[in-house]
Amino acid sequence: MSSPAPQDVDDRGGTAGPGRDGTAGPGRDGTAGPGRDGTAGPGRDGTAGLGRQDVAHLARLARLALRDEELDAFAGQLSAVLDAVAQVGRADVADVPPTTHAVPLTNVARPDVVTPSLPRDVVLAEAPAAEDDRFRVPQILGEEE
Repeated sequence: MSSPAPQDVDDRGGTAGPGRDGTAGPGRDGTAGPGRDGTAGPGRDGTAGLGRQDVAHLARLARLALRDEELDAFAGQLSAVLDAVAQVGRADVADVPPTTHAVPLTNVARPDVVTPSLPRDVVLAEAPAAEDDRFRVPQILGEEE
């Protein structure tokens, strides 16, 4: 088995080319090829291009039983979602520094300072049961005494 040519490898390490059912896989420029129904895939013409057959295929993969009217409705909805994601992906973020949170976080923990605690005899006097200067707790898990 030979290695794929450099132009046939996408940026995720996978190879570009026909998919399992003969449809085109991601191209070298990150856009998808024609779908099963001949429409352009994501990125080709600025629209998601999901058709009824694409939604039916996704539903089969997800083991969802969809009616015909649901296939049509979901095709439009999924295309709109993919178009919105593609629009966000086109935003110029070259000058935006990477962030982990949308707003700055501040540490609200108090300083770790040693302070005097309650005397042992006062604490044990409030306990339901004490023995040998320790809390006495009920036996658990059938342990032997």
